[in-house]
Amino acid sequence: MEEKQTLKSVFFNGLITENPTFRLVLGTCPTMAVTTNATNGIGMGAAATFVLIGSNIVISMLRKFIPDKIRIPAFIIVICTFVTMVQLFMNAFLPALYQSLGIFLPLIVVNCIILARAEAFASKNTVMHSAMDGIGMGIGFTIALTLIGSIREVLGNGTLFGTQVFGASYQPMLLLILPAGGFIVFGLLLAVFNAVSTKIEQRKEAKSE
Repeated sequence: MEEKQTLKSVFFNGLITENPTFRLVLGTCPTMAVTTNATNGIGMGAAATFVLIGSNIVISMLRKFIPDKIRIPAFIIVICTFVTMVQLFMNAFLPALYQSLGIFLPLIVVNCIILARAEAFASKNTVMHSAMDGIGMGIGFTIALTLIGSIREVLGNGTLFGTQVFGASYQPMLLLILPAGGFIVFGLLLAVFNAVSTKIEQRKEAKSE
């Protein structure tokens, strides 16, 4: 069925219809852990996007050669390769971000978003469709992380990307940069996103009738 989709529809599927964070609710562990500020959100999102695109392309190219019985171990080896590349790059050129993301960077290997797209999409579709799926899902994930991180940083610390946005008299809502604050922000955004998505789908159905 995916082969009949246009590249545009595959791309927007990851952004809206099947947004990995707000629709599929996947990858919540790094979402909660690293989004204490906007920079971490972009960094983790960019790393995951690179791994998604790279692993989707390679798995799609090899999909007809990987035996069905060992497909999951094979997928994980491919994913590990790209995660290692991301780690080495960040450690060399973005050491502060590398240290900030900590253990959650290598844990991209077991991120259910990456493996789910490899199993459900890349192993069944062409290279171009798989690459576009990785781009869409990656950007959707990055937007979600950055949005959550921005809200938590602005309200919980009074800054955005490390720059002060309120006056000295502002009293930060420290709860929002604590784990409980992450769940609160995530839950509220999840509710808003799903409400908006439901209304859009209802309007499309009404027009088609």
